[in-house]
Amino acid sequence: MTGSLNARDARVIAEIGRLRFSPLSLIGGRGNRLIEEGGRELLDLSGSAGAAILGYSHPAVAAAVAKAAGDMAGASLLLYPNEPAVSLAEKLLAITPGSGERRVWFGHSGSDANDCALRVLTAATGRKRFISFVGSYHGNLTGSMGISGHTAMTHTLPRPGVLLLPYPDPYRPEFSADEVLKLMDFQFATTCPPDQVAAMFLEPMMSDGGIITPPPGFLKAVQDRCRAHGIRVVVDEVKVGLARTGRMHCFEHEGLEPDLVIFGKGLGGGLPLSAVIGPAEIMDHAPAFALLTTAGNPVVTAAGNAVLDTIAADGLVARSAAMGDELAGRFRALAEKHEIIGDVRGRGLAIGIDLVSDRETRAPVPAATTAKIIYRGWQLGAAFTYVGLSANVLEFMPPLTLTPGEAEEGAAIVGQAISDVAAGKVSDADIARYMMW
Repeated sequence: MTGSLNARDARVIAEIGRLRFSPLSLIGGRGNRLIEEGGRELLDLSGSAGAAILGYSHPAVAAAVAKAAGDMAGASLLLYPNEPAVSLAEKLLAITPGSGERRVWFGHSGSDANDCALRVLTAATGRKRFISFVGSYHGNLTGSMGISGHTAMTHTLPRPGVLLLPYPDPYRPEFSADEVLKLMDFQFATTCPPDQVAAMFLEPMMSDGGIITPPPGFLKAVQDRCRAHGIRVVVDEVKVGLARTGRMHCFEHEGLEPDLVIFGKGLGGGLPLSAVIGPAEIMDHAPAFALLTTAGNPVVTAAGNAVLDTIAADGLVARSAAMGDELAGRFRALAEKHEIIGDVRGRGLAIGIDLVSDRETRAPVPAATTAKIIYRGWQLGAAFTYVGLSANVLEFMPPLTLTPGEAEEGAAIVGQAISDVAAGKVSDADIARYMMW
């Protein structure tokens, strides 16, 4: 075990399981700071892709995990109930709007949660087709990949029969909301009979596709069309749910009434935990249908309870809205100085900076430019990542515990990183290993 952590990582961790944006290598973390090898602390503006919803080593999560691990009530929800899992399911049902009798399924990630929803919907409805959007990312298992439409996933073919519709982007309106709705109606009337469609999977705000907030009323109109044909609506809240956008659920911004809701990432406070909430007639379709031995175990569900309790106790829904306005406002101020910033968008603490080579044409910058800004940000002391179908959108999903001082610090680093890249302080060779997404 000699050499730097990065060198050791390269020797033993499979390339297919890595997505690196900078040389950042970690030995610890506390609050909203990551501690890299050598002891330097960096401000985390990525929240580990949103999973670190309360930051790192949060006292409530640490205490809950220690207590659950110190008196562990089994290791499998499959074989017997445990108190943390049942309590968490009760809390999720209480905070998530819905009618009728509902059930909760627990998994390890948004990938397996979306995969579970796909499989159980196929079996319970008898319908085999699904609708999703170009740019969507619903996971990295065979099923959840098959209904995703991100450009980074062209290595895996879409699921047979899936219909991928354009997701209207107000900043780059290649397809208007009305045009997408007309296309949906046309598909229903021709090659995609609606009685073959089990469900539509949608993101209430497209995250990995570029932090795209849909035009007002669009998703509600999509939902209405689905309802008219008995098509279930599955809302993927994995990255943007649980107070992230200034509402408890992002779908509340759009007036949606989902049949199934998918949670992941932040639900576990950084531990592997996901959940599906859906109607009993779907979720109780058959026993032993979607089994993961350690899913719903008492340690990770104890963390989930701590996350939900902390969101409520610390008023993190309102805090996310306020701090999101603060951080986005600082980014918009940067746009007055930097022509490369074409758009600043998002909701709450889910913010994207769309980088352009020309504001008039809105042409995306090359992916290398985005990577260089992130690399320089790491050098200056902040961690953030990029998303978008052209890899040109800086993504900010910091912990919901972000402070005003940290928002000021983070925006200053981003502004300096943009200036420094424009001045040629990062080379192509510097970022050659970090062009992965």
